[in-house]
Amino acid sequence: MKKIRSKAPLRIGLAGGGTDLDVYCNEHGGYVLNTTISLYVHCNIQVNSSNVVIFESQDLKESVELPLSNKFELDGHMDLYKATYNTIIEKYKPNFEGFILSTYSDVPSGSGLGGSSTLVVSMIKAFSEWFNLGIGEYEIASMAFEIEREKIGIIGGSQDQYASTFGGFNFMEFYNNKNVIVNSLRIKPDILNELESSMVLYFTNIQRSASQIEEQKKSLLLKGPSLDAMHQVKKNAVLMKENLLKGNILKFAEILDQAWENKKKVSKAISNRKIDKIYNLAKDCGAISGKISGAGGGGFMFFIIDSSKKHKLINELKKQEGMVINFNFINEGVKSWIVE
Repeated sequence: MKKIRSKAPLRIGLAGGGTDLDVYCNEHGGYVLNTTISLYVHCNIQVNSSNVVIFESQDLKESVELPLSNKFELDGHMDLYKATYNTIIEKYKPNFEGFILSTYSDVPSGSGLGGSSTLVVSMIKAFSEWFNLGIGEYEIASMAFEIEREKIGIIGGSQDQYASTFGGFNFMEFYNNKNVIVNSLRIKPDILNELESSMVLYFTNIQRSASQIEEQKKSLLLKGPSLDAMHQVKKNAVLMKENLLKGNILKFAEILDQAWENKKKVSKAISNRKIDKIYNLAKDCGAISGKISGAGGGGFMFFIIDSSKKHKLINELKKQEGMVINFNFINEGVKSWIVE
């Protein structure tokens, strides 16, 4: 029986997160700096001769079995899977037969690394591989955005879909009418090695709902201090990109700290006492800067620290409730292949 596999990388949001929300970028334009890392969402499809479709999330321990159909009703249970299937049929009309589609992620749900968007990207790529659809990168990312944000209504921006699809370090521009430009950054290997050796990725073990955070942002972005803070977040993204390309890691890290302070001004839900405690502990260990990756409120944090002090920080973080995660930067986006 034919098997199709895919894997899509998760991302760290370095700067500009939130400026990719339509309520901001449609009027002001948004800039986001991010990078993909060696943590993935995996998708496996096993084709069979039945007239049954099974969707399975191995890490969430959820599944649904459905009779083969041209369209599945979205009822709140595994809708990301159903909506992806529906969209593939609607756009490309492939001749489906029975199959089992199962997925799992290398990180917990609600991580702040763009997991739900990356899941959709991995499924689209697997379907594209199965039927040899040849779906291009911009189309995969745009379709993933449409499925998650429009068909299901999950609140959020669009950096995650594009990061997972394209891979690598990217400076992304977001404009009105869902116009997105992905600028791949050519960063010298020595600079990347230094940044990687200076970073610590930490899962806080604090659960949060990204859509809840984004909903609060939406209500605040259009006026006053929150809007001003978002303008600063956008400027920080440009400055961080420039210093990264030049290899000025210290300045990059200092601006990252400014970006974190500006991001917290957007909404009170972005940080909390537990996150502040972890941040202050990292600073006490010598970290130059740190921030939450993603919408905020929990999930993953990352810190930049001189590599000579990195071991001390890791040891202190291990005493907390979360866990330090090893990673590498990767340059490739979503991949797929067939096992005969």
